[in-house]
Amino acid sequence: MRPASAAPAAPGVYPRVEPPHIVHASAAMDAVLTLALRAAATDAKVLITGESGVGKDLVARFIHAHSDRANRPYVAINCAGLAESLLESELFGHSKGSFTDAHRDQAGKLQLADGGTLFLDELGEMSLRMQALLLRFLENGEIQPVGSEQNVIRVDVRVLGATNRNPAELVAAGRFREDLLYRLRVLHIQIPPLRERPEDIGALVEHLAGPGLRGATFTPGAVRALQRYRWPGNIRELQNVVEQCLALSSGQTVDVGDLPDFVRPGTAGVSALPERRRQVADELYDALTSGQCSFWEHVYPLFIGRDLTRHDLRSLVRKGLAATHGHYQAVVRTFGMPDSDYKRFMNFLASHDCTVDFRLYRYGTPQVAREPRFVLPLSQADEPGSKA
Repeated sequence: MRPASAAPAAPGVYPRVEPPHIVHASAAMDAVLTLALRAAATDAKVLITGESGVGKDLVARFIHAHSDRANRPYVAINCAGLAESLLESELFGHSKGSFTDAHRDQAGKLQLADGGTLFLDELGEMSLRMQALLLRFLENGEIQPVGSEQNVIRVDVRVLGATNRNPAELVAAGRFREDLLYRLRVLHIQIPPLRERPEDIGALVEHLAGPGLRGATFTPGAVRALQRYRWPGNIRELQNVVEQCLALSSGQTVDVGDLPDFVRPGTAGVSALPERRRQVADELYDALTSGQCSFWEHVYPLFIGRDLTRHDLRSLVRKGLAATHGHYQAVVRTFGMPDSDYKRFMNFLASHDCTVDFRLYRYGTPQVAREPRFVLPLSQADEPGSKA
């Protein structure tokens, strides 16, 4: 006989989502969770902003779990992880035969989240066309699967959005629709970075280091060192550091000497740069050109781990192209890589849609650059040894 706890849920009813345990000890996070509870009591759309790694996804799940929709689906999608065509199909679904490999009708995330909550992570990376499609759904609640001309479906979905970008700056740069921002930002929750709430670090370290067979205790000195570090990757980076300390320490106590070099006071590293309000690309560029960090050992893992966005990486590449007057091979050298890494670097940028047009920098900065007379593919125009 099947245990009562294993009985399937009734049609249209889902197991209630348990609220995530958000470890904190700061007044700043108290204020964030208080606002999140108020948001959960309504059905309003919420825009959650904050740097990568601060826990925007946890706050979104916290809102859903405390809302009246907690026993309905919670569906999350990363807008930065999919190309535009795939994102459209993921959100709205598609009809059989609408494109290659579309062998059957497929429901989209919006349809799967009917009655529940849809969380759109990295919303700032969405293309303008996709923004228009999303705006239309927010206005009338109707979706039309890709390849379907008449099959219009109406759904009831609460939308929560998150971005690590500044929405006002995106609008000013023409990268985000102002009308969509107004639709999404009915309520706005800003999560402060970890460096602005050092009180949380001790509680987080205790939580991360305690469970499991390798549980250990961090000394007060080690915790103070962690509190002085500026954590560009926020909680996600802290979790990686704690796991590294647990894996490498020989005893049950982690002291300052057991911390990674870049965390310990007085050592060089990407995050030992002076505290200042500068963009991530500026800090990475300075660290790469000064030899304080390596592209493949530091920048690459941050990007793959989603601590850097495509925007951050493109900004870094633009700074390199501006300094080298549009020569990618010189950018490789500027970033401290050997010439043999050129193709690997270019393939990496191309595979993640982070290639920047070098021609804009051959005649000056992008603001004063003139249009080139001839348009050449990147592979021909900037191959190693080319005379361009």
